[in-house]
Order: sequence, then structure tokens, then C-alpha cells
Amino acid sequence: MNSSNLTLLDAARYVSRDFIAEFARRHRALVIYAGLMVGLMVPTLVLMAFDERTTREVGVWAKPLKFMASTALFSLSTAWFMDLLPESVRTSHANRAMTWTVILTSAFEVAYISIQGALGAPSHYNVADAFHAAMFSLMAVAAVMLTGTQAFLAWQIFVHGVQRPRPVATQAVIVGLVLTFVLATASGFMLGASQPPAGVGLPVVGWHATGGDIRPAHFLGVHAQQFIPLAGFLLQRFAGHAAGLWLAAFVTAYSAAWLMLAVAGLQS
Repeated sequence: MNSSNLTLLDAARYVSRDFIAEFARRHRALVIYAGLMVGLMVPTLVLMAFDERTTREVGVWAKPLKFMASTALFSLSTAWFMDLLPESVRTSHANRAMTWTVILTSAFEVAYISIQGALGAPSHYNVADAFHAAMFSLMAVAAVMLTGTQAFLAWQIFVHGVQRPRPVATQAVIVGLVLTFVLATASGFMLGASQPPAGVGLPVVGWHATGGDIRPAHFLGVHAQQFIPLAGFLLQRFAGHAAGLWLAAFVTAYSAAWLMLAVAGLQS
């Protein structure tokens, strides 16, 4: 390995170390939790490679892996937005309760889904007996509580945000967090009442493009937490005085896309 490669490797190491340190500065507990989820993905990937069992024609470890990845991203995004709050609010009892709600509700879902995967049994839509029906209902409650934390965080940033007037990027965070709660909860209830088609579906995501699948809409709902703040950051940086108008247009288009996917998902 030549010196230029070493230099690039060292630079990447320093950048990644500083990036992780910045996340940890914003909220250490959420970053540690996200790291745990990423760590759990490694043995899950190994199990996927060797365990050929399927549930509804999909590998039993596919769903646990997706939930681990989504939970890690959700936690890191929540940690990142904490910097928009003053220290006194970040360390308040209410904010700590919100943080532990994120951790406990998502950990419950990942644990139950992984256990069911190990048993070769479905987690969602499994109402074969009273126990599994109760667990399915508890997952729904946990999901609403989890997305509800984002609405609470949006309210905190709106009321206590450190910057006044609010930059477009901050406005995008608030809108994105509110839509995460509204759209993800709405599509979650639709998804709970309408089981997606069986089979592998599209690569990576597993969705079915032929209709009857709410998961694409649910994806947009859950990940409004990242997409809308990212759009706001880019618009603030590159769109100048028109950034606010472009953000409104983007949010409108995003919501319309969610609605179209939701309607398509309800078609059998």
C-alpha cells in the first residue's frame, strides 16, 4: 500500500471518528443504541446466508434485518436533531422519557420480530392464538408510541429551538418530524389491516409493484424524518431566498406521493 493510499485511509478514519463523536455529543445514549442495532445486523446477515427457511416465501431473517437498519437510522436521526435544542431541554426529564420511549419501543419490536424469525414464525399478522394476537396489538401500540416521539421532538424544537427566526433547515426538521408521526401512523394502521402480498417482491425493499402493498407509502411516512430535513438543508444551502417556497413545494409533492402510494396500496 503506497503513501497516498495510507493518507486517504487516515483521512477517512479521522472523518468517521469526528462524525461519530459529533453524533455522540448530540445524544450519546441514542448513538450507542444505534451502534448496537448495527452490530446485531452482522450476525443477522450471517444467519441470512446460511438459514434457508422462509415465511411467506421470504427469508426468516429479512424482516429482523430491515427493522434493525431502520431502528439504527431512526435513532441516529433523532440524536442529530437534538442539537437544535438548548442543553437544559436536551437533559430534561421529558426529553429523557422521550429518548427511552424510542429505545424501549423499538427494542421490543426488533426483539419480538427476531425471536419469531428464529422460530420460523411470522410476527406481523400472526393472530393464531391469544398470545400472538396480543403481541401483534402490542407492536402496533409500540409503533405509535415510537413515531409519537417525533411529534414531541418537533414540538420541543418549535417551542425551545435555539435559533430565531427559524432557518429553513430547522423548519424542514419540524415538518419532517410531524409528518413522520402523521404519515407513518396512518399508513401503519392501513398496513395493519391489509397484509402485503406474499413473495420476495422488489430487490432489497421487498415491495410489490402490482398493488395491494402499503409498504411503499409506509416507507415514505417513516423516512420523512430524513428526507424532508435533508431537502431543507440542501435548499437552505443552495436555493437562497427562495428556499422556503421550494421547501413548501417539496413537502406538498412528498405528501402527494405518499397519498398516491397509499391509495395504490389499498388496491387489491
